[in-house]
Amino acid sequence: MLETFLAALSVVCTMLIYAVPGFILIKTKLVKSDQISAFAKLLMYVSSPCLVFHSITKNEFSLELVGQMAIAFLFALGFFLLGIGLFYLVFKKKSDDVRYRVYNLACVLSNCAFMGVPVLEALLPGYAPALAFSAMFSLAMNIVSWSLGAFIISHDKKYISPKKIFLNPAVIGLIFAAPVFAFSISVPDVINAPVTLLAKMSAPLCMLIMGMRLACASLKEVFFKPSQYVIVALKQLVFPLLVFVILLPLPIEQNLKASIYIILSCPVASVILSFSEMINKGQKSAANLVLLGTSLSAITVPIMSLLI
Repeated sequence: MLETFLAALSVVCTMLIYAVPGFILIKTKLVKSDQISAFAKLLMYVSSPCLVFHSITKNEFSLELVGQMAIAFLFALGFFLLGIGLFYLVFKKKSDDVRYRVYNLACVLSNCAFMGVPVLEALLPGYAPALAFSAMFSLAMNIVSWSLGAFIISHDKKYISPKKIFLNPAVIGLIFAAPVFAFSISVPDVINAPVTLLAKMSAPLCMLIMGMRLACASLKEVFFKPSQYVIVALKQLVFPLLVFVILLPLPIEQNLKASIYIILSCPVASVILSFSEMINKGQKSAANLVLLGTSLSAITVPIMSLLI
């Protein structure tokens, strides 16, 4: 138990250290705040599909694994839709306030890939299927984000992009990964090496961007709003514990249960901020929640890991 706690603490603290250079770059004005979006696009459109490809093709094909991946995808999709729907119904009267629309997504969507992968690798060492489950969560989250998520933040159907629902970075990664995985195709090193490197860049790059965002934010607004702590507690403590209880009696493989639990224990999804900026609504609330959730993950993730 202590070993698991220390492993989780080590990997999350390492991730937070990656944010320091980003913070310094902004504060020293070597990078301007309006240039952060370029780093975010590199993360979303280059590293993200590479991470999905790497996470799936790292595994050997088997019907059992395909079945487990399907379970992970359907569970993620159901959880995201149910969680968002329930929050929306409870706070429907406050839906005109963009803060509550951002809170709606933030209390459910998880940083399942960029932070999820290194945390899974630390807590379930040598269990490659966990990375494939993370990719399935990422796929489900992207589908929900480009449809229901876009509508909730904007309150306008014009921001829903049917094309991006089925052709977003996660889906693109899956399109390339599926035949390689299904037919056990050996990818030449000249292709595999750079894809793997770009995939492994995703976690440091994500945290580098977090550091930049933190340097631009008001620390008072990030760390001194009680409502934001409530949302982070729901996202990173309450809901994962609820899922843990739900999964306990289910007749599915134990490592799959652990993977789902770990993924949902990861901090608030950074994609929420990307959508807010794209739609030009709720950017400040999204930034505050992502930064707070990521900062507190140094405490919440190790604590949650004690149940594994």
